[in-house]
Amino acid sequence: MKTRPPVWVGHIDLKTNDLDASEKFMKDIGMTSVFSGDEVRVLELRGGTHIVLRKDAEHKSGTADFDLMVEDIDATYADYQQQGFVLTKLERGKIHDWFTVTEPGGNQIKFNSTHVEDHDVV
Repeated sequence: MKTRPPVWVGHIDLKTNDLDASEKFMKDIGMTSVFSGDEVRVLELRGGTHIVLRKDAEHKSGTADFDLMVEDIDATYADYQQQGFVLTKLERGKIHDWFTVTEPGGNQIKFNSTHVEDHDVV
């Protein structure tokens, strides 16, 4: 019997100086709200990983410590442009194509194309 690799479910912390706007952004890109408090918001990505938004009034803009993958980078880029998000140019690479979005709390999040063939498995 072939064993499947383990599924890793965890969380990602992200500080923001605008908790409400950052939470709305995460919902706008497809995340589901799990918990909403005054200082913390928890959202879930497909696969069970959570993004924990933490209110920090002194948080400065910068690059997020994680990146996200999307199945169709061109459609996602066009959708985010239409929604009025702050985007960098769509870059083409050998393995991944990518762009960066600055969410309302000032975090710059890199979005990569995926190279996974069978999305039903992930």
